[in-house]
Amino acid sequence: MRILVIEDDQKIRAYIEKGLTEAGHIVDVASDGETGLHLAVHEKYDVLVVDRMLPKVDGLFIIRELRGTGNLTGVLILSSLGDVDDRVTGLRSGGDDYLVKPFAFVELLARVEALGKRSARVQSQQGTVLKAGGLEMDLLARKVHADGKLVELQAREFKLLEYLMRFKGQLVTRTMLLEAVWDYHFDPQTSVIDVHISRLRKKLGDKNNTIIKTVRGAGYIVEDSF
Repeated sequence: MRILVIEDDQKIRAYIEKGLTEAGHIVDVASDGETGLHLAVHEKYDVLVVDRMLPKVDGLFIIRELRGTGNLTGVLILSSLGDVDDRVTGLRSGGDDYLVKPFAFVELLARVEALGKRSARVQSQQGTVLKAGGLEMDLLARKVHADGKLVELQAREFKLLEYLMRFKGQLVTRTMLLEAVWDYHFDPQTSVIDVHISRLRKKLGDKNNTIIKTVRGAGYIVEDSF
């Protein structure tokens, strides 16, 4: 895998770089957030290891910027801040995993490799055409067809369906949708998701909720076939 390590502590950065390289991975490093963000945006990586507190630009800002552009590369956050609230904030900012310093390298390696496998599955779905059952989304032409019929969707509805289809066969939680589609990092306690899902189902002709299935109390799922 190709991994980017963004860490300002020289000893920790060198320690991680050496260990990951010895494990057979290709490693790039950055010592500040600005450089790290530039590399993350302009280069292709399988996993990012991001320190939370960085000079110039902090780690959570980097993650939010990447997620805002649709970059779904797996991110492991490193931090000396280990309280529950700190971990929750990191994950809600778009991090996939959170490891508190000091850490054992063997644990970091295991988490990085697990994220790499997850990122590979996600990136394999990031083509220009997404398909699930009778649905087909052309991301370049911005067109959706359901059983061969063109479906007119508004921008938000298109983004919502795209996110669900990228994770077809997997549960997509309300929190994931709020952060990815509405850029909310908290639950505004409104019916915004329910309203848009209802409209989307109607336009797709999903009368029996067989295309977008509700997992009660958890979220939604689009099956690979229906």
